[in-house]
Amino acid sequence: MISLILRTATHFLFTIMLQFSLFLLLRGHNEPGGGFVAGLMAAGGFALYTIAYDVAATRQALRVDPRTLIAVGLAIAAGSGLLSLMKGSPFMTGEWGHLRLPYLERLNIGTPLLFDTGVYLTVIGVTLMIILSLAEE
Repeated sequence: MISLILRTATHFLFTIMLQFSLFLLLRGHNEPGGGFVAGLMAAGGFALYTIAYDVAATRQALRVDPRTLIAVGLAIAAGSGLLSLMKGSPFMTGEWGHLRLPYLERLNIGTPLLFDTGVYLTVIGVTLMIILSLAEE
């Protein structure tokens, strides 16, 4: 079934859902949100894209195999814990750094955001692997 209304709405909703997922990811370690909820929001955007188009179009829009997202996400999440071990702290201890960018004040970057990014990618990968395999059937 080809629905012109759904396809047109999907272009707008898909972009908004991905932007909102990034918003949830970036505010997650200080307020409600985080990698898991943000990953589900992004996967929901790709699920909508799959419904409006098909699995092949979704894989083309994704540009990365979901298994690769899972592997990279797990590596980033584990790596965020290993950074504290290299500094002599216990595993998964929060470490913070400061980044100075032009036109911005001091930006605090920490391992909780890095861990949330790993969770984000892993949740997107797992959820899309399930959705795409069910949609192919």
